[in-house]
Amino acid sequence: MSKFTLVIGNKNYSSWSLRPWIFLRHHQIEFEEKWVSLFIDTTVGELAEYDSDFKVPILKDGELVVWDSLSILEYVSEVYLDNKGWPKDRKARAVARSISSEMHSSFSNIRNELPMNCRKKFKNIRLSQDAEHEVERVKKLWRKCRNEYGGKGEWLFGEYSIADAMYAPIALRFNGYSIPLSGIEENYVKNVLNHPGVIEWVEAGKLETEIIEEDEIET
Repeated sequence: MSKFTLVIGNKNYSSWSLRPWIFLRHHQIEFEEKWVSLFIDTTVGELAEYDSDFKVPILKDGELVVWDSLSILEYVSEVYLDNKGWPKDRKARAVARSISSEMHSSFSNIRNELPMNCRKKFKNIRLSQDAEHEVERVKKLWRKCRNEYGGKGEWLFGEYSIADAMYAPIALRFNGYSIPLSGIEENYVKNVLNHPGVIEWVEAGKLETEIIEEDEIET
């Protein structure tokens, strides 16, 4: 197996970087981590060689460059995990792809009003009606997956999947902004937070000193 290089942004803020990072960690796939501080004078220069439109994350596998979180997850699953990144069952696999694509394309209000920030803990956050709708949508998806496909496992589809990697930053946001949770969704967030890789990521994020003002909110 060739050694990957995963180019990521600030761990405190970069939810997209977390997704492939935690997936590789979970499957114990060796990779070299290249950290790039975002939105500073040197960012464009550091990312220029990858042809990713100056965005992270980026995966280098030898001479091949793959960008975009979901594309990276798909690539790793296909090439190095014999497609085990998705559930074996056809129906479960279709639902896992659906919710992962929805995570990729939707939930803009959650992203804007609850930016990922590992260093802070918020209470009494006020959400817009649209953001509240999206929060409830996420909870509904988690309940559906756990009830219909979770089986005896602790993840959305029993075994850890691409869907869990895609929703890991949402679990961190729900915890960081003290979003009320109960039952299945509360247990799922606890499982995410207790993952050794997530613990490692959060602790590293807390140690960063860089500030991205647009991702800092006041309550």
